[in-house]
Amino acid sequence: MFAAPVLAVIALVFVLPTLLALGLSVTDYSIYALADWSNLRVVGFGNFTDLLATPLFWRALGNTAVFAALGVPMAIGTSLFAALLLNDATVRWKPFWRVALFAPYVTGIVATAVVWRFLLNTRFGLLNWLLAQIGVAPVDWLGDPRWSIPAILLFVTWKVFGYNMIVFTAALATVPQDLMEAARLDGAGAWTRFRHVTLPAIGPTLLLATVLSVAGFLQLFAEPYVMTLGGPSQSTVTILYFMFDEGFKWWNLGQASTVAFVLLLLILSLTLIQTRIGRRYEWL
Repeated sequence: MFAAPVLAVIALVFVLPTLLALGLSVTDYSIYALADWSNLRVVGFGNFTDLLATPLFWRALGNTAVFAALGVPMAIGTSLFAALLLNDATVRWKPFWRVALFAPYVTGIVATAVVWRFLLNTRFGLLNWLLAQIGVAPVDWLGDPRWSIPAILLFVTWKVFGYNMIVFTAALATVPQDLMEAARLDGAGAWTRFRHVTLPAIGPTLLLATVLSVAGFLQLFAEPYVMTLGGPSQSTVTILYFMFDEGFKWWNLGQASTVAFVLLLLILSLTLIQTRIGRRYEWL
């Protein structure tokens, strides 16, 4: 009885939309069906075969893979490094630094993305101004396909690392200090203590942060939408961006539901793989 309200909410906001999206993915539901339901036809796996034959889908899938492959280590590594620094006994004003580093995570993503567009501007951006001080030519961060993904990754890492930092900070507080002191007395260096004492202790937290980060980077949308509109040359079109265009630009809602279902399967598969790795290291 106590769990029933929570289960009802989960069924309403997750299970039901998922089933409806799956149902729409086997239809040609579009703006014409919105006007008249008699125009709705069941096409079976036609949307899936059309999707696999769409070059932009594969481009979006590749871009999303690059975002996830580079962004997850960047976000996890940065947040863990910051948490280790804040956990050091010699650091003063710890509450201030935690709030300052966590602040980007709770700021509005559209507002901060617009600010970063100005920071990365080719002509008067702060980053190019700093590069000019050391004799480096200006870089077209958001207009060059070679730099668009790194520029967005830099912004996303700055935006999201504060959440994992707080989680890691809490996990580091549970590391057994007697084991840490014993390792120090045995002559273990900082890296050895981290590898053999700290890392096993925070393993479950690291696994959780990785699962959430992978799912987050696979669902990247607002950042490329605000900063580059998927450009230049479709270099920052992600799976979610492609789904948005299909559903709300071209009103091909059946195809968009197919993309959503494929994304769900992708996230579920990667989560299962990470879970198996976690069980192997006894983090679950």
